[in-house]
Amino acid sequence: MRAADQLVGTTSGTEDRERENTMQVTMKDRVAIITGGSKGLGLAMARQFAASGARVAILARGAADLKAARESLAKDGLEVRDYACDVSKASDIARAHEKIIADLGPVDILVNNAGTARTMAFENISDEAWQDDLDLKLFAAIRFSRLVWPGMKARKWGRIINVLNTYAKAPAAASAPTSVTRAAGMALTKVMASEGGEHNILVNAMLVGLIMSDQWVQRHAKQAPDTDFEVFAKSLAKGTPLGRIGTAEEFANLACFLASDQGSFITGTAINVDGGRSPVV
Repeated sequence: MRAADQLVGTTSGTEDRERENTMQVTMKDRVAIITGGSKGLGLAMARQFAASGARVAILARGAADLKAARESLAKDGLEVRDYACDVSKASDIARAHEKIIADLGPVDILVNNAGTARTMAFENISDEAWQDDLDLKLFAAIRFSRLVWPGMKARKWGRIINVLNTYAKAPAAASAPTSVTRAAGMALTKVMASEGGEHNILVNAMLVGLIMSDQWVQRHAKQAPDTDFEVFAKSLAKGTPLGRIGTAEEFANLACFLASDQGSFITGTAINVDGGRSPVV
C-alpha cells in the first residue's frame, strides 16, 4: 500500500472514531410537555426538543399564540401538538395531562416553564397577588409533576426541569413575589430529585438570567423608543461578565441536554443560565 493510501486510511479511521465519540443528544420518541410553550424560552425549547426527535406538547393560555407557534415550527418541518391550558388551575392541568396521554402517550419529560416576572415592593403585595404567583409558578409545577410522576416511576425513566430565575438564589429588594415563589421552586426541585433518584427520575432547575425575550422588546419600546435596540440591550447587559444578553436558543440547548439520555448523571442541581451575572454560584 502506498504511503498516501496509508495516510488516507488512517485519516478515515480517525474520523470514524471521532464520529463514534461525538455526543449525539437525542430524545427520539420521548414525550415532552413544555408549559409556557408558545413564546420565548418555551418555544425555543419546543423547537430544540422536536428537532432532537421528541414528541412535543406545548401549553399556554392563548390558543392564538399556540397556533402561531405550531405553524412557525411546521415551516421548519417540526411537528408539535398544542393545548390551551391555564396552569394556575388544577382542573386545566388535569384535563391537559389526560388529553396529552391520549394523543401522544405517557409523559417522559416535563418542563415547568410557565410564569412571568412579577416584582414589587413587599408592602404593596396583596394576598391575592401572592396566591396568584404561587398558583402560576409553584403549584403548577407541583400539580403537573405529581401527575407525571407515577408513570415515570413505573418506567424507571423521567426528566423534570423547573425553569426558575436567579432571584431564587439571590433575591433583591422589591423582587417579590417572584423571588420567593422561585426559591420555593428550587427547594421543590431538590426534594423531588432526592425522591426520584432511585427511580431514574432526574429533576433539575434552570435559573434564567438576562435572556432575550418579548418583555425586553416591549420595555425598549416603552422606555427608550428613540434608542437603537442594540444600544439598549448593551446597557441592560452591564454587569454581565459575558457582556451581552443571552438567547433563548442557548437556554434551550442546556434544557435539551438535561432532558436527554446524555444528561443521565445530573440531578438536584440549580444551574444559572445568566452569563455569569448572578453573585451566587
